Amino acid sequence: MKTIKNIFLLTAVAGLILSCGNNNGGKSGAMASSNAEKVYVAPGEHDEYYAFMSGGYSGNVTVYGLPSGRMFKEIPVFSQFPTSGYGYSEETKPMFNTSFGFVPWGDAHHPDISQTNGELDGRWLFINENNTPRIARISLATFETEEIIEIPHSAGNHASSFVTENTEYIVAGTRFAVPNPQRDMPISEMKGEFKGPLTFIAIDDSGHMKIDFQLNMPGFNYDLAHPGRNKSHGWFFFTSYNTEEANTLLEVNASQNDKDYIVAVNWQKLAEFVANGGGKKVPATYAHNVYDEKTHTATSTMMEGVTSIDPREVEGAVYYIPIPKSPHGCDVDPSGEYIIGSGKLSTDLSIYSFTKIQEAIANKDYEGDAYGIPVLNYENTLAGVVTQAGLGPLHTEFDGRGNAYTTFFISSEVVKWKLETWEVVDRQPTYYSVGHLMIPGGNSRTPDAKYLVAMNKITKDRYLPTGPELEHSAQLYDITGDKMELLYDFPTHGEPHYAAGIAASKIKDNVKKYYDLEENNHPYVAKSESETKVVRNGNEVHVYMTMIRSHFSPDNIEGIKVGDKVYFHITNLEQDFDVPHGFSMIGANTSELLIMPGQTKTSIWEPKREGVWPFYCTDFCSALHQEMQGYVRVSAKNSDTELKWSLDDE
Repeated sequence: MKTIKNIFLLTAVAGLILSCGNNNGGKSGAMASSNAEKVYVAPGEHDEYYAFMSGGYSGNVTVYGLPSGRMFKEIPVFSQFPTSGYGYSEETKPMFNTSFGFVPWGDAHHPDISQTNGELDGRWLFINENNTPRIARISLATFETEEIIEIPHSAGNHASSFVTENTEYIVAGTRFAVPNPQRDMPISEMKGEFKGPLTFIAIDDSGHMKIDFQLNMPGFNYDLAHPGRNKSHGWFFFTSYNTEEANTLLEVNASQNDKDYIVAVNWQKLAEFVANGGGKKVPATYAHNVYDEKTHTATSTMMEGVTSIDPREVEGAVYYIPIPKSPHGCDVDPSGEYIIGSGKLSTDLSIYSFTKIQEAIANKDYEGDAYGIPVLNYENTLAGVVTQAGLGPLHTEFDGRGNAYTTFFISSEVVKWKLETWEVVDRQPTYYSVGHLMIPGGNSRTPDAKYLVAMNKITKDRYLPTGPELEHSAQLYDITGDKMELLYDFPTHGEPHYAAGIAASKIKDNVKKYYDLEENNHPYVAKSESETKVVRNGNEVHVYMTMIRSHFSPDNIEGIKVGDKVYFHITNLEQDFDVPHGFSMIGANTSELLIMPGQTKTSIWEPKREGVWPFYCTDFCSALHQEMQGYVRVSAKNSDTELKWSLDDE
């Protein structure tokens, strides 16, 4: 309890110092002008980098440009999004299917970009969902979510979704240990009974995900992870806390042990074990949702069973390494030699050597075991310690020039230090309470050492007030010199936890401008106005509709009856960049749709009243956008009104 009180005191003191210091912390004159020039992107010019930020409790991903800090797009992933109709259109509703049913919200934390030979390749972005454990894959050609896979036997998918250096695997950890398999049991009896499965998901050449195996680990809380790279490629490293296996008041009871663990996993050895028939098939039910770009439609498949591995079955594959208590971040430098662990209640950073880890394994240099898993010697696996670096260390990124940058939540700062000498060489304040940070390419062999983005948890006085809730603040630092230089603040949406940055040149020329209408294989597509029609099947009515600047076809429909279920299947006939059209129907119990050029989407309307009801385009598309509208005549349920449709009375 004394430790916790000390932390609270340090937090208060640090906050007071930062708040007081901020009044005179702004730069003015020539220096401010210089900084403005560094982030200025002239009209018509493009940013150097894309930054993909997790939206946290928004469930989505936001796309920013660096250095401008301009937000370009919000990509809907785990949450329904009325701006585009994602999760409301019939084609995208299956993306929200889970073993728990339709879940229209998620908590998105850690994006990571696909890699080839340890370099970002700009094909896909992966991101985890914490609440209902899932991982999504986003196409960086269309900036749309193409696949979501649910993670069974897990709770709190936080140590995710980090990518190996040839995109062979991504992982999903278990932050909240739970019974595996799930069963009714007293919470107080969790010790030794709960489990923390680590899920390894294989990626094929098309980006499609498949659960390869689950490592059924002891019931600690597995918090964050990073893959080995370069010399440590083939390994994954996870932080874990609550080795006490406490079940109440964790802020105290999960901080009793002097040390918790980093888990070192040889995933190549485990994959070989499974390929040779190892592991045990255990019951599991989980959803695998895939969006097909050709049919513009998602399908959901309920999968059964996964391969489970007891870590004690595969000798030499899984080890624990002690780390100062309550660790959070787990990061690997570009060479793959150094693994950085951050104990939140320590002022020091523990740096582990992959070479020493291998020597300790070879020499069976163990301190003991935890549930039969060897615990390596702490002192003999350390490469060094960055001492008294700050208060509340969290996450570390690298610039590829021998420098590391670590965030400190309590003292609200980014600290720069040297690999191999462990010397602190610079520190800069953040405003306020920084969590993650990002250097473009920082999670690869080849970081782009130009900018650093700090993602702060508290905004306070940085922007105009907007009531009790403020958007979180990101801050851009120039890291090209010996000293970091704060250039710019910009607000972010949701609660960004982590971000992935990549040079714009690796993506922008491959971005799809529109969907080829001839390749549209949607079952209800109308590829020209001559193919439009209205078809009744009992009380279901299917409208094959087209849209083009600036009219719908058909734009007058009669013969719809109260109680009908009307499916508007709408195809945007445009074949030009940035010409979407919208569709909205009065009284529809859903959102509008935003339909991209060459794309087909479906909206359902169930009319409840007789009358003549309008629909219209929601996206301003031309000078005659206001004229882009139509009417549906709704007659009584038992009426004999003829079903007919027209455009310009034809």
